[in-house]
Amino acid sequence: MNIELIKCHGSGNDFLLIDEMDGRITFTDEERGKLAITLCNRKTELGADGILFVLDSERSDARMRVFNADGSEASMCGNGLRCVARYVCEKLNKEEAVIETMKAHLQVKKQDDLFEDIPTYMVEISPVSFQLKDLPLQLEKETLINEPIEDLSEHLSFTALAVPNPHIVTIVEAQDIHSEIQKKVSEYVNGPNPLFPDGVNVSFVKPLVKGAIYVRTFERGVGFTNACGTAMSASSLVTCLNGLNEKDQFIEVYNNGGKVRCVVHETESGYWIELIGNATYVYRATVQLNKMNDNQFKVITKDNFDAEIAQYAKLGEAAQQFIRQYM
Repeated sequence: MNIELIKCHGSGNDFLLIDEMDGRITFTDEERGKLAITLCNRKTELGADGILFVLDSERSDARMRVFNADGSEASMCGNGLRCVARYVCEKLNKEEAVIETMKAHLQVKKQDDLFEDIPTYMVEISPVSFQLKDLPLQLEKETLINEPIEDLSEHLSFTALAVPNPHIVTIVEAQDIHSEIQKKVSEYVNGPNPLFPDGVNVSFVKPLVKGAIYVRTFERGVGFTNACGTAMSASSLVTCLNGLNEKDQFIEVYNNGGKVRCVVHETESGYWIELIGNATYVYRATVQLNKMNDNQFKVITKDNFDAEIAQYAKLGEAAQQFIRQYM
């Protein structure tokens, strides 16, 4: 079997995108999980944080399924959704679309370039819930907003929210970013533990200046990544709850992979967030699979998007220069 795919990334959070819309290829969920484990392995010629499967939708323009590198399925992926947004909009010759995800049908729209010649898309991040049962987090309370979790840290306070992926977010100083505490907390809550039976994404947030923050995230099912779209969205919301940033205003969110913009909105039905950032193509490839179950594949063709790669490198360097001023 030959599979055509696109290697792409949002803020350095990289994926393999596979189109199942035209029905030429289709996979079972078991096969999608096995493909993710095989193709996303960083020791192979491909390697990625996950696979984005693009399918037909009965109600929306397309449907996104996200499988992490460990074979587990994510309910949502903001950086991945931007890549799917670009792919679907270009495929259907549209400026905006609606993409079905596991928990919601979300608006996506092409935007002015975040940085010169960087394909940029806005994606809707919702629904947002602060109910611990929606993560789930097993504590004797309904919500956790800027409170300590005794099992995790003596000095950090956490906010728990689902967007809809489960996240805990803490606002920290630079020394916390450079310490081992995030690694210890993240590995604990994503291993056997009494608090998070399904694991959780863990973000450390360092305010830089008004309207700008740095976010480092340990992703459930992946580990530390260059960026996590839902984590940057959740972190932006938490900074607004703490009075560090303002709702309905751009928040520049810096990460190890570059930067995005977030805008937090509050309506009568709750919060939702605009996540605005790049959708960069790295290469287009054809992969030959001998058998679905043998974990072996061969890359037959690979065509790089050299101009896109070079231009995003410029954005990344500009972002790192800004971060270094405050870290």
